[in-house]
Amino acid sequence: MTNMKKTLIAACIGVVALAANAQEVTLKVHHFLGPQSTQHVNMFGVWCDKLAKESANKLKCQIYPSMQLGGSPPQLYDQAKDGVADIVWTVAGYSAGRFPKIEVFELPFMMTNAEATSRAAWEYYDKYDRDEFKDTHLLAVHVHGPGNIYTTNKPIRTLADFKGLKLRAPTRLTNKMLAMLGATPVGMPVPAVPEALSKGVIDGAVIPYEVAPGIKVNELTKYTAEPDRKFNALYTTVFVVAMNKAKYESLAPDLKKVLDANSGADFSAFMGKTQEAADVPGRAQMVASGSQITVIPGAELDKWRKATDTLDDQWVADVTAKGGDGKKLLQEARDLIKKHTR
Repeated sequence: MTNMKKTLIAACIGVVALAANAQEVTLKVHHFLGPQSTQHVNMFGVWCDKLAKESANKLKCQIYPSMQLGGSPPQLYDQAKDGVADIVWTVAGYSAGRFPKIEVFELPFMMTNAEATSRAAWEYYDKYDRDEFKDTHLLAVHVHGPGNIYTTNKPIRTLADFKGLKLRAPTRLTNKMLAMLGATPVGMPVPAVPEALSKGVIDGAVIPYEVAPGIKVNELTKYTAEPDRKFNALYTTVFVVAMNKAKYESLAPDLKKVLDANSGADFSAFMGKTQEAADVPGRAQMVASGSQITVIPGAELDKWRKATDTLDDQWVADVTAKGGDGKKLLQEARDLIKKHTR
């Protein structure tokens, strides 16, 4: 090879390297809540600003709220898999039975707080659950703050009060929990709740405080049952931030490095902590709207715990039947939550 050819090849390699390093990318981020939501503004808004800052504005986001790219919330995960969106935020349980191992964090009275449980959920995913999410590149796994029960015409104070109520639940395990408590569960994504309440399709819903005013639960219900916060949460919901694998692999090394530095355990913890922090103003709005809040004391929660005790066993049996070690995974999840709870 002549020196001239060597020089030309070296020059070409240099041009390619410079082009890759100069790559500018705008990621399409898709989610199901509104543009004023905590998720849009304080979670993804802050995260995307951080990506832009640390990449010298070469890695940016275009965030699409309220399913603006089309489809329904249960289709979001496949939108990331198929490249309809580059990144999605969704509830893992909206795809019922698709991600059974990660459901462990949705079992009754598992969660301590959202930050610790989100960090535990990421570590659990990283060690034991990558196979369930192999079709995408996960950036975060997190949960929301402790859930409450909102009802239209009848307050819930005791276990007996659940009887005869049609209550919305977000996921398979939460549906089962409500049935064990005596209610008739009605599964639906959170954007469907306002219409279902206004038309009387449901008598109430389980959701955290942070999202309640945003979907007019403060206007459409009269009563709130708030489990005593000194105890582990009655329930929570697992969310995932999933990215299209091809899009991730197409990033230049410098941009991939920025994204990697803002993914994983810390990002999961940030998402959980920020979402739970929004419970405070959410509760204040419920109070201002006249919602009658009943704090369910420990003695009563013990009855709810006993009523739902066998759900842990059902989950273990389901996961074991699908080839997992359900008993081990349940204990690992509990240990990880304990490890990260301060």
